[in-house]
Amino acid sequence: MRLQRIVNVADARAAARRSLPAVVFDYIDGAADDEITMGQNTRAFGELSFRPRMAASTPSPDLSTTVLGTPVAMPVLLAPCGFVRAMHPDAGPGAARAAASRGTVSVLSTVAGSPVSEVARAAPGRVWFQLYSAGGRPAAEALMAQASAAGVSVLVVTLDTPALGNRERDIRHGVAAPLRIDARNAVHLGPQVLSRPGWVLRMARDGLFILGTRNASREVPAGTDVRAGPGPAESHEPVTPGGVARPAGHRPHAGRIPTMTASPFSWDDVSWMREQWTGHLVVKGLLSGDDARRALGCGSDAVIVSNHGGRQLDGAPATLKVLPEVAAAVEESGSGAEVYLDSGVRRGTDVAKALALGARAVLIGRPYLWGLAVGGQAGVERVLDIFQAELSRTMVLLGCAAVGELDRDWVQSSL
Repeated sequence: MRLQRIVNVADARAAARRSLPAVVFDYIDGAADDEITMGQNTRAFGELSFRPRMAASTPSPDLSTTVLGTPVAMPVLLAPCGFVRAMHPDAGPGAARAAASRGTVSVLSTVAGSPVSEVARAAPGRVWFQLYSAGGRPAAEALMAQASAAGVSVLVVTLDTPALGNRERDIRHGVAAPLRIDARNAVHLGPQVLSRPGWVLRMARDGLFILGTRNASREVPAGTDVRAGPGPAESHEPVTPGGVARPAGHRPHAGRIPTMTASPFSWDDVSWMREQWTGHLVVKGLLSGDDARRALGCGSDAVIVSNHGGRQLDGAPATLKVLPEVAAAVEESGSGAEVYLDSGVRRGTDVAKALALGARAVLIGRPYLWGLAVGGQAGVERVLDIFQAELSRTMVLLGCAAVGELDRDWVQSSL
């Protein structure tokens, strides 16, 4: 597909749906339970209106800002996403290069499928590392050491995943997180996989999902390359992100609680990581002012208002609706900490609304994954270009000269 035909994020989603096997597309596109929170995330932006100012437009608005001291060309970052190698072989490095080429930052997930050293080399100074509670403090310490050795200066600690959300689209496909396509489910998934020969060819060249091979039978241990040797403790059993071996022939069902780790992060762990980590520390997954204050009390330099894109607790509030509460708590603290938002951002207008309600920047997940699935690095760049163009046009139409000027006066006070 010609990337120029993608004129908005919805087009990228449609193109990804045509390019990916249904099981992979639904892994990106789906959310928990009835997917209520996912829908509310996007609807919340539509419920907020602008207050434009006439005869005040600037032909070239300034979209630049800084995030934890790093200059970015626009306040749009790439969020950490798990198993992005299922979308495209160049996933982690390609997304990082795309972000750097557009003057912004990408955040690598613990379970992205590419080692942090490889991704950090692809975009020096433009990669942050996101940490799950996979294996408790020993594993966290090892992963922090890897990230630091790779030159990463910002650690993003995710707190909203003590257990994986109930993602029923995956269950219906007969797969469990983390996503795996192998000889065990080949018969069931074969027709939909083989209906996407372009995807199969890319994956086969990468050696990632070759049905029936030893590599295909493994799941990705935290922070390791999916093409590497056996997982933690040289185990030949599949492992979860928490390092817990699953029995052969494991099949998901709705009654089982898929545990991310036996020891989810506590606030004491966040304080401990603050002591261990010499760079900036960001806490992700907060939905209240109280938790923002706790994060700041543990030494966090920034917080991310996030409900995991609706993939964890269905019924959690839309992030835009709790952003003002979190931003107020951070401002009242006098800490100088920064506030970011993810979940539901689909347009440049959404970016402007989030900034008006107190975010310094937003992170996008599904939109860049859709671009990645369609065109690799170039597809991610296309999505970022769309956000840049939409945000710039929004600023002109608002009559606002710079993103740093956006505040509550630019939107209706309905939230």
